[in-house]
Amino acid sequence: MSAAAAPAARGHRDRLLAGMGEAVAELGLQRTTVADGVRRARTSRRTFYEHFEDRDACYLALFDAAVDAQMAEVAAAVRPGAIGDQVDRATAAWLEALAGQPLSASFVRELPALGERGAARQHEALVRFARLLVALVGERADVAPLSEDLALAVVAGLRELVITAVERGRDVHELRPVTARLIRAVIAA
Repeated sequence: MSAAAAPAARGHRDRLLAGMGEAVAELGLQRTTVADGVRRARTSRRTFYEHFEDRDACYLALFDAAVDAQMAEVAAAVRPGAIGDQVDRATAAWLEALAGQPLSASFVRELPALGERGAARQHEALVRFARLLVALVGERADVAPLSEDLALAVVAGLRELVITAVERGRDVHELRPVTARLIRAVIAA
């Protein structure tokens, strides 16, 4: 691929992701077809298959992008200051990223339907968030280091809390106090 073609290919991929995201948000994953995504992206099926193996691969790329954005927002929210303030900012940023992601409910409900591919991606995301938590705590001199196992337990528990809230139709912002309290308790232990 030439240097001039690389930005165009990236543009097509981004448009395909956006188109598929719109389709899934409107129709749900199971009812969404490749045709729905390419129509919204204003590209061709040929272009779609140049970037993605199938609809599910595109959906997984949407999930990856959402996880990347959430992690970036959490990392950016943590600035020097008291540990309690950092936890508050980080949890607020995470919950805001979840609430602002139109596909959050779809990821909760439909990612597991992708079987091993979905489960593997979900696990990778949990591990990434656990490592981020370990790194953020590890940068502090005033608290003990956090093991990856303990961080994974916290992150997995928070994920289940979010799943339950989404399934019950609750606003994820309501989880902020309990989320911050849990993380503070684990860090202080």
